[in-house]
Amino acid sequence: MTNPMTITEKILAAHADRDWVSPGDLIKVQVDLALANDITAPLAIQVFYEIGKEGVFDPEKIVLVADHFVPNKDIPSARQVKLMREFALKQGLRHFLELRDGGIEHVILPEKGMVVPGDLVIGADSHTCTYGALGAFSTGVGSTDLGVIMATGKSWLKVPPTIKLVFEGELMHWVGGKDLILFTIGELGVEGATYKTLEFSGEVIKTLPMDQRLTMANMAVEAGAKNGIIEPDEITEAYIAPRTERKPTILKSDEDASYEKVLHFNVDGLEPQVACPHSPDNVRPISKVDQIPLDQVVIGSCTNGRFTDLEEAAGILKGRSAAKGIQLIVMPGSTLIYKEAIRQGILETLTEAGAIIGPPCCGPCLGGHMGVLAEGERALSTTNRNFIGRMGDPKSEVYLSNPAIAAASAVLGRIGSPEEL
Repeated sequence: MTNPMTITEKILAAHADRDWVSPGDLIKVQVDLALANDITAPLAIQVFYEIGKEGVFDPEKIVLVADHFVPNKDIPSARQVKLMREFALKQGLRHFLELRDGGIEHVILPEKGMVVPGDLVIGADSHTCTYGALGAFSTGVGSTDLGVIMATGKSWLKVPPTIKLVFEGELMHWVGGKDLILFTIGELGVEGATYKTLEFSGEVIKTLPMDQRLTMANMAVEAGAKNGIIEPDEITEAYIAPRTERKPTILKSDEDASYEKVLHFNVDGLEPQVACPHSPDNVRPISKVDQIPLDQVVIGSCTNGRFTDLEEAAGILKGRSAAKGIQLIVMPGSTLIYKEAIRQGILETLTEAGAIIGPPCCGPCLGGHMGVLAEGERALSTTNRNFIGRMGDPKSEVYLSNPAIAAASAVLGRIGSPEEL
């Protein structure tokens, strides 16, 4: 008889070809999908060549996405993408995704059905933990590790202990996955889950649509977590069914599985949450945030650039206009989302409200381009991090919120709620 395991432990055991694993075990796992972007891939490619292997472990299982500094913002970023493109061509990689058919890596992989429940995904990007929303184990590593994975298809992992988070109650209007994860990070702190699994569960999670689950898993790393995960259910299966023919492995935690701790949160009365500078755990309910004037509002990123995010923002901005002096930047998460937003008139609504529509890329999220802040400027953003200098000058400030709060704040010219409109 095998020991009871959590869903994370079951996925890791299966990929280590073991009957069971427990927290602290050092295991060698087979990787289903290896991922890198235009910042992390070049170094990984260099490491791959240093190993001396001729070919990658599987050209079907490596995904390279140009999304951080695209369209190329300068000569170095052009070189990075060129290097990726040439490597993909030489290695016969099936998945090299540029803007025309791509977008932000963590938006397009679920969208294109490239991850299914039970998978083990390793990416050279910290927000690779996004795919835990699909019931997969996914985590970020450095470029050196990824170079080795591209050559071997294998990686060493230490089995993380799991913190189970149980969300109960009923969500108020304008409150969703972004607020739940910001609230959680506020409770745990940015180091509260270091090298641990966050397993999101409870009645509230079961009712969340996939877009909002992806947002929650995406920001598990902001609490220091190794991975975030949600048990697959009917919503998961309905999401992946039209996107892939691959057979998912539907796993659930055993009832008597061992957890480091179990935390229960009742979300009745939980307001939209705002993370104030300069940390994702400096979280307050919207009613406790001062009327802070803004220079810029950003709606997009791998956290909140999905179709439903743009739709929610457009619903608030319809017939209204961004306040004078506010630069409102909207970046759809993928080319598919961009096209659908055009078809449904959402981009028109946003443009009429004064928004600048950017291409489906990371843009200003990491202070890259397309909305970098100057000294003393303040932004409210639907992105995932607000550390000092994250979006530009070290003396700028970044606040984080859900798309509804962001859209309302663009109209108000200060941080505020749709209730005020």
